[in-house]
Amino acid sequence: MAYHLFEVFGIELEYMVVTTTDLKVSPIVDKLLSAKHGSITSDVDNGAIEWSNELVAHVVEMKTNGPTDQLDSLSDVFHKNVVEMNQLLEKFDAVLLPTASHPLMDPKTEMKLWQHSYSKIYALYNRVFNCNGHGWSNVQSMHINLPFSNDVEFEKLHAAIRVLLPIIPALSASSPIFEGKFTGFKDTRMEVYKTNQKEIPAMTGKVIPEQVFTKEAYDKKIFNPINSAIKPYDTENILDHHFLNSRGAIARFDRNAIEIRVIDIQECPKADIAIAVLVIEVLKKLVAEAYTSLEDQKSWYEDDLLAILNSVIKDGETAQVENLEYVKLFGLNHYATAQQIWTKLYRDVSANISQQYRETMEIILQEGTLSTRILSALDGDFNENSIKRVYRELATCLQNNNLFVP
Repeated sequence: MAYHLFEVFGIELEYMVVTTTDLKVSPIVDKLLSAKHGSITSDVDNGAIEWSNELVAHVVEMKTNGPTDQLDSLSDVFHKNVVEMNQLLEKFDAVLLPTASHPLMDPKTEMKLWQHSYSKIYALYNRVFNCNGHGWSNVQSMHINLPFSNDVEFEKLHAAIRVLLPIIPALSASSPIFEGKFTGFKDTRMEVYKTNQKEIPAMTGKVIPEQVFTKEAYDKKIFNPINSAIKPYDTENILDHHFLNSRGAIARFDRNAIEIRVIDIQECPKADIAIAVLVIEVLKKLVAEAYTSLEDQKSWYEDDLLAILNSVIKDGETAQVENLEYVKLFGLNHYATAQQIWTKLYRDVSANISQQYRETMEIILQEGTLSTRILSALDGDFNENSIKRVYRELATCLQNNNLFVP
């Protein structure tokens, strides 16, 4: 069934599993899913939410079990599943840990691929890309899936998403630390995301999708080059171009949706869904041409948008957006930081957001991204014990569905 614009939504959340005692990554997602299902499986139907494995054995995904229009209750639904997972993990001395990157993991020695169903696909990825790196084994995100029913709706939605992508990490960056050090990037997950498939550049492109606004054009400019590039490696024809496409937003014509992938996972579902709701409400404004025309939105080249994204990946909400024409896309006529743009956009749409998500977004806009708050809590002390102290607090935030405010 093809849904119309903003009629339903799909949300996916990824979490790492770590040991309770020392917060080391724990590759036991197979045990977690078996404890719930009764036998080895890659997917568990848990009512409104489905659980599943990922490429690496220490990451678990939970997602809406099909499209939903119930965003207001979704934070609580995901939180119940977090609590249930943590209860099952107790007997393995393990717990879920939020944020988009483990601050102490050494992927060269700690990465372990999922060994069960789909393992042939993951093994092929590992052969081609060498997944023993942060960009593959230390990245957790939220995905938002938004429907379109035909080419007319796809054009509007893809145009709006493309221009909004560069500033989304100014809300969601949560990956400032790799291997015990501040990387210099508020959103290090997105920094490594840009190059983790450098062996086959067609797969990620420039992260910002190309200016394509019909299925036919998408096939020609994105899917066909991906299929050609992967052919020498995929001799058994086991890979699907829908999954190989790794841009920051990908068109899923197999289910008539666009999936946004530039959003770091937060400290709790309340924060994740609040960000999703704000992004969705702003996209509604863009699609309705409230600030600028569809043609203006379509006119943006990926290189110009990538330059803004790169600035936001580095500096998060404090990134200065120095492209005045871009700022004008959102109804502003002066240079602004990414945070100032989002504050303005939030004011424009807040009446359409429920109270719990308004309160959450106001904290994020006032206190900064989770990366900023993590760095503030550490206050320059990157001693392993200090890092573990802060990330234990983050695990507690996840368990209790509370925001982290140092």
